[in-house]
Amino acid sequence: MPQINGKSKIDHSYDAIVIGSGISGGWAAKELCEKGLKTLVLERGRMVEHLKDYPTATMNPWEFPHRGEMPSRFMKENPLITKAAGFGEDTAHFFIRDKDHPYVQEKVFDWIRGYQVGGKSLIWGRACPRWSSNEFISPARDGYGIEWPISYDDVAPWYSHVERFVGISGNRDGLETMPDGEYLPAFDFTCVEKDMKQKLSKKYKDRHMIQGRWAHLSQPTQLHLDQGRGKCQARNLCMRGCPFGGYFSSNSSTLPWAAKTGNLTIRPHSVVHSIVYDEAKQSASGVRVIDAETHEEVIFYARVIFLNASALNSNLILLNSTSTRFPNGLGNDNGLLGHYIAFHNYRGTMGGTIDGFQDVYFYGRRPDESMMANFRNFGKQDMDFVGGYMAFMGTWRSRGIEDDSQTIGAEFKEAMTEPGQWGAYMYMQGETVPKYTNRVYLSKTEKDQWGIPSLVTDVSYDDNDELLLKDFMTQGAEMMAAAGVKNIEVYDRKWAPGRDIHEMGGCRMGKDPKTSLLNKWNQLHHCKNVFVTDGACMTSTANQSPSIFYMSLTARAANHAVEELKKGNL
Repeated sequence: MPQINGKSKIDHSYDAIVIGSGISGGWAAKELCEKGLKTLVLERGRMVEHLKDYPTATMNPWEFPHRGEMPSRFMKENPLITKAAGFGEDTAHFFIRDKDHPYVQEKVFDWIRGYQVGGKSLIWGRACPRWSSNEFISPARDGYGIEWPISYDDVAPWYSHVERFVGISGNRDGLETMPDGEYLPAFDFTCVEKDMKQKLSKKYKDRHMIQGRWAHLSQPTQLHLDQGRGKCQARNLCMRGCPFGGYFSSNSSTLPWAAKTGNLTIRPHSVVHSIVYDEAKQSASGVRVIDAETHEEVIFYARVIFLNASALNSNLILLNSTSTRFPNGLGNDNGLLGHYIAFHNYRGTMGGTIDGFQDVYFYGRRPDESMMANFRNFGKQDMDFVGGYMAFMGTWRSRGIEDDSQTIGAEFKEAMTEPGQWGAYMYMQGETVPKYTNRVYLSKTEKDQWGIPSLVTDVSYDDNDELLLKDFMTQGAEMMAAAGVKNIEVYDRKWAPGRDIHEMGGCRMGKDPKTSLLNKWNQLHHCKNVFVTDGACMTSTANQSPSIFYMSLTARAANHAVEELKKGNL
């Protein structure tokens, strides 16, 4: 990638700046570069290049010093990041270290982060269901949020645009609760899952177990091959970095695609301090950066700025972007910036055993899970809580020997060649209500190593979350039993907010500048050349995994930004 050595303003000037290189930032870079804009991507972490920087991608279990576990000293020094899903000796290089990036927890919040080029796109869960039209209207309809300024129909063509490029495996199931998209062939159910689906379909007319919609190239198209990506090998080692490009990441897909245009510059080790506001022009003029290695302050200039630093960091940057015009943060005339933070409720989980199917094997390590679409409060509120939940579910098979304490040598090896009992699991992904009292703000006393105020998290569950959780645990156990699962154990994992890694809100979209920060194009109401298209923009959370939605909003907003630039409106 081009290096930045010039010191003059013209050497630091671009058509567009993208803050963050993760899932949404990579899409902003791709779309803007494709449309001819000289684009600078600022990333606070180190450079990670596809293939080159995946050190554990092809390692065998016995090649890890601790067989995949982390040493106890590391665990003690990093009690937060080691909670993250997928964290281990094979993936630790893509996660932060706790001490390097402190924040203040007024209430317990597990802020999971991965700072490098590609961000968390290297370690995301990869589930990609669409929202239904219900999720856009239910917050205002049922009185737990403001009205979205867009509808499903506004986003649907951009979902399709993104899905075709990313490559999403799944079926066209014809569900109103989880609309169909542009899908590659789905990964097949196991024999047990097929049986579970049959039994559930027979008992419930409104509950649909479907094959997962996942960002994996089950059958690549020419567009994916043109990206330099190949077929998913079903290794299920995704979070190490995939040498095949079988799953979607910024590193394997959008950033290389943007680079091919000749319009992309990536600057790693660039910690964004704030967005610079030009009082005379009444618009943002650039981005102030602290070099992570030298601590030098640099300003880069552009006509349009996309903020994609991940939800909480985007809130931090905007709150820290003060000026005479915006003393409380860029665009924050209504004082709502940092409020209405929300997340997904992952607390409920359950599992049990399934009899039979002992003579059937399965092959490979399928990288996805099955999905149970939401069936609560769809079309109208019919429960004692608002919002809904979807569930992820699947099956597993134990090893051929349950008690290895008396078995060694050849006898042990022979026993391990035969699989044992089948089991099944289900866990929830629940909608949470954005509330004014759930907020983030800047500390007045604590700063990070670059002199930037630390973020304070003040976020918690509420009674609605508890009611929704209770319903899932009751209904989930009933569905598991109907599907033939026995010995069902149900758990409330009591995870703190944030551990879902789906933090959202703080700079929400809306129709009214009095109650929102962004308009229907993801522009700040009061600073139109700044676009926020990561999780910070969310007006509500819905129940579906959000990343494909962020990508779609980003592509839509980037297209609008280019059109407005051509008209001279930005």
